[in-house]
Amino acid sequence: MGYAALLARMGQVNDVLNAKSLLAWDARTKMPPGGAETRAKQIATLSVMARDMVVADDTLRALDAAEAEVQHLGADTIERTICAQVRDAVSYHRRIPAALVEARAELGSVGQDIWARARAAGDFAAFAPHLEKTVALNREMAEHIGYEGHPYDALMHRFEPGETVATLTPLFARLREAMLPLLRAISDRPAPRIDFLQRAYHADAQLAFGLKMAERVGYDLERGRLDTTVHPFEVSFTRQDVRITTRVNEHWMPACLFGSLHEAGHALYEQNVDPAYTRTPLATDLVGLYAVGGVSFGAHESQSRLFENHVGRSREFWELNFPEARAAFPEQLRDIDAETFWRAINRVAPGFIRVEADELTYDFHIMLRVDLEAALIDGSLAVKDLPEAWNAKIADYLGLSVPDDRVGVLQDVHWSSGQIGTFCNYTIGNVMAGQLYETAIKDKSIADGLARADYAPLRDWMVAHVHTHGRRYTRDELLVRATGRTLDPEPYIAHLTAKYSEIYGLPNAA
Repeated sequence: MGYAALLARMGQVNDVLNAKSLLAWDARTKMPPGGAETRAKQIATLSVMARDMVVADDTLRALDAAEAEVQHLGADTIERTICAQVRDAVSYHRRIPAALVEARAELGSVGQDIWARARAAGDFAAFAPHLEKTVALNREMAEHIGYEGHPYDALMHRFEPGETVATLTPLFARLREAMLPLLRAISDRPAPRIDFLQRAYHADAQLAFGLKMAERVGYDLERGRLDTTVHPFEVSFTRQDVRITTRVNEHWMPACLFGSLHEAGHALYEQNVDPAYTRTPLATDLVGLYAVGGVSFGAHESQSRLFENHVGRSREFWELNFPEARAAFPEQLRDIDAETFWRAINRVAPGFIRVEADELTYDFHIMLRVDLEAALIDGSLAVKDLPEAWNAKIADYLGLSVPDDRVGVLQDVHWSSGQIGTFCNYTIGNVMAGQLYETAIKDKSIADGLARADYAPLRDWMVAHVHTHGRRYTRDELLVRATGRTLDPEPYIAHLTAKYSEIYGLPNAA
């Protein structure tokens, strides 16, 4: 028993997590509604099974033997890295009592139905008892996991290792400092027309065009497929089978198109992890118990936001690809040119719904949720007061008055499954995308490629600097290797400022 035995054991954990992911994919794409209750229990069972395999005595014995076997190797070698990651995961999961894991899984298995009914009725009071139990269990988890500063730090660790309330506070402050004046300046300017995006676009034509654009940036259909769902997502069952989904609104064309590009960015990450890492801890999140190769949720989000926004919403992209859009939708776009289309898909329109938010206002939705979750976990905000606090932040950030809880505090599914601590990943991803893109396009071959609709040089750069490494490096190690520095919001701020200054005729100053 040694390193080979440890890899075999971790391969089995990866198999279980992939089976869980396959059940989850089916539940959100193909499963009849009547299967929801038993499917939730099946997924919970596999989650607990994977956790039990990680903490089992057999795993610990294999780990001890593996560490002894590879101790002569350098600390940064793959073998030593894998052993260290397994050791961290064993320690993490052993700190959390099995009874708490099971209670959280059981609560999450019934939560989505409670949430769905409460949201449909706009009745927060009907969801509040479930959320109170969820918050209590997450507080208990935080105490078992441990933290140095804020209890919310322990919960974020599953999704964005190393991120804390203390590190997010100055990041969010800098983003607000730059973005709020920009948003307010835009509110006084004439908005681009969007009426043509609301014309009748047939679903089949949208799906075909969305998939074509996903392939254009590099999504490999020999190892992937596109399906429809209510809330788009990407899921990987090893790099050989990486699936994406999108949604179709026949009177709002951007939803399908940019949903496809966004999820294709996620898929590129998973399809291009080093094949040698398949079924190993370098392609498995042993702490969060997900079969993913991305080093953090934020790093993963950086790729989806980069290909959706920096590439797919750029003027250059549509100057080159608009003829294909017009060919796909000849009647709907007959009187529209590339410039008008580009301006429309980048229109800023503050709204209530996070998943429908434009590129500039999206992060305000994230900051709101992170602030409220942290307050729920440290006890400074009671669940019963959550709607009032939510509405106040929407008014402060976006100048909107929330009409009801359905489009307010009840809009996200995350809390129903017990998931607290993940929202920061979206803004981390936006910031990372700006930083990575700024560095990449300094390479002339990449800039030249983008200028002729050849996205392979940019994709290859991301593969070499991000994707191929899987989970070998931490997020900040990955950033330093790729860009020479840790997380830096300035490129992202510069990107937003330049784009919206041009669209809305503002002085271009960060």
